[in-house]
Amino acid sequence: MRVVQLLTQRAGGPVDHAVDVAVGLAGRGHESHVIGPESDGTARARAAGVTWHPLEMATKKDLAGGAGVARRLVSLRPDVVHLQDRRAGWVGRLLARNLGGAGVVYTLHGVADGLSDLVPGNALAAPRRRRDRLYYLDGERAVTRWSRARVVVPSTAVARFALDHVRLDPARVDVVPNGVDPVRFAPTPASAGTPSRPPTALWLGVLGEVKRVDVLLDAAERVPDLRLLVAGDGPLLPDVERRVAQAGLAGRVSLLGRLHDPAPVFARADLFALTSAAENCPLALLQAMSCGLPAVASAVGGVPEVLRDGVDGVLCAAGDVAGFAEGLRTLAGDPSGRRRMGESARARVLDGYTMDHCLDGLLESYAKARSCAR
Repeated sequence: MRVVQLLTQRAGGPVDHAVDVAVGLAGRGHESHVIGPESDGTARARAAGVTWHPLEMATKKDLAGGAGVARRLVSLRPDVVHLQDRRAGWVGRLLARNLGGAGVVYTLHGVADGLSDLVPGNALAAPRRRRDRLYYLDGERAVTRWSRARVVVPSTAVARFALDHVRLDPARVDVVPNGVDPVRFAPTPASAGTPSRPPTALWLGVLGEVKRVDVLLDAAERVPDLRLLVAGDGPLLPDVERRVAQAGLAGRVSLLGRLHDPAPVFARADLFALTSAAENCPLALLQAMSCGLPAVASAVGGVPEVLRDGVDGVLCAAGDVAGFAEGLRTLAGDPSGRRRMGESARARVLDGYTMDHCLDGLLESYAKARSCAR
């Protein structure tokens, strides 16, 4: 098949996932394309045989950019178009009837922060806005029906949101968990910890409100023997910089900035922390587990579908500083427990969350989408 991944973002989980999917499809012999701005993954994709079309639609009001994306997409005459972020989802579905019978698939990677608590387990990450229902519920339902697109959801929790609140047709919704490359993200001897360094936790994400890095810092302050690696950038970076310079955390936190390739940093940690108020099926958690790291994580969205409490790590209620501190303290002080849980986490990924598992599910969705489009 000729499959096009459509992106409008430069960075983030949807971009990383789209690159992985494009590379995986090329490896399976499909003609694989990406339309979108160049990103950290562009070189890796091209090296794997993916054709990257560097076109950009910077905002939803960028009509010239959107027109260029539309022309290129139509000219490629794809068999399947996979829409990988919200803006791409709107563009691709509005164009669906001009794509010559191509199957259209949209991955719902996340829920607007103002609606996040409609996902089972999630906390409300931002105040409700009047436009949220119009744009993310009524609008999503209308454009999906009109385009006859399939909707892929990486977790059962967010699938419940799509069915109960967006009110999508269950026959058009497929749950396909995200996956990672277990060779690229693999344990190293350093992952088990070494006697020469204190236990180290890694946090990886966008420094924004929904990720609740404040919970991490508050919890870590209660575990004085723990060191932190914080990888990421975002609007809260100045606040985080001020906080880690204060007494209680000074000298214990390394701010790594945004990583162009996150794979090497997992070897520097003994455990992983995920403190989000809302999630779907987070790639960073899967990457950490694949690297053999146990995690202390919020029991939000699809996280409990992946991470088993007491088996692969520790689950905590969103925003529970005391619970996170206890989880961090427990894993930091128990090297054998970390090793046991890390091995279980790695096995969990190998059993159901590799990129091959994800591609198998996506190819089934692609086939259904093509059948409906004919």
